[in-house]
Amino acid sequence: MSDPPLPTPPIMVGDPHPACLDNDALRKECQETFGRQRGPGGQHRNRRDSAVHLQHMPTGVEIVAAERRSQQENRRVAWRRLRLKLARRVRRRIDTNRYICSELWESRRQGNKMSVSPSHPDYPPLLAEAMDVVEGRAWDVGGAAGTLNISMSQLVRLVRHDAGAFERVNRGRIARGWHALRK
Repeated sequence: MSDPPLPTPPIMVGDPHPACLDNDALRKECQETFGRQRGPGGQHRNRRDSAVHLQHMPTGVEIVAAERRSQQENRRVAWRRLRLKLARRVRRRIDTNRYICSELWESRRQGNKMSVSPSHPDYPPLLAEAMDVVEGRAWDVGGAAGTLNISMSQLVRLVRHDAGAFERVNRGRIARGWHALRK
């Protein structure tokens, strides 16, 4: 039996995390192009350049949104998808022993609970902060939850909302010889 695959090494950045930037600041760091995509979509699919390709220049993270017929809808989906991919793949260097949670984190935390819908605009920056701490604690989710002042079940729930982040955490845990988190 072969060893479990390791998670892709993170892309390291300084503060602030790109998923936490406001819309204007993030747009300044990105290249946005439009084009046509092949595939399903009906008779009007390739009549306009409705596909959106975004690249975050400092990290090289790229995404494409082309599943909608409207360029405006694809742009909305693309920017959201980029924030989530940045939250999953890009890490800040942090000292988990002296870590202080962000103002956003503290404003959303209610006791030891973290309540945020995965569709809310605050979700990508909160996921990025959680992933920074989880990876900084070498995949110790319980320790990361303590650092973030929430329960382990709340942290798992927050990460589980994004399948890519959840898979990344489980790969890291398995590579360390720990059990995978349950869905």
